[in-house]
Amino acid sequence: MRTDFRDLTHWQDGGNLLLACWLFASPWLLGFSQIQTPAWNSFVVAIIIAVFAIAAMLSFARWEEWINVLVGVWLLISPWVLGYSAVQMATWNHVAIGVLVIILSGWELSAAEQTA
Repeated sequence: MRTDFRDLTHWQDGGNLLLACWLFASPWLLGFSQIQTPAWNSFVVAIIIAVFAIAAMLSFARWEEWINVLVGVWLLISPWVLGYSAVQMATWNHVAIGVLVIILSGWELSAAEQTA
């Protein structure tokens, strides 16, 4: 089901877009750009979050939010799955961003449910 509404009460997608920008820049800003696995995970996941946040901003669909929830879960568990949990700055950054993406996307889903 597609709902074509966008107003200022649905700011969560913009928040996810900002989180994606931070995530993309974080390997350089937090000093783990030379460690390939967490850096590439940051880049790829940031692009996915940004694409689906922009898509949701243009024309909301619940599945776009669910994709970002799943990507947030991936980001949350990826330090252990990919084996870079010893890189503390990357681990804390990915866990924090993952939790925030899950919260914002879940909030957006909840808000859409209330207005449907």
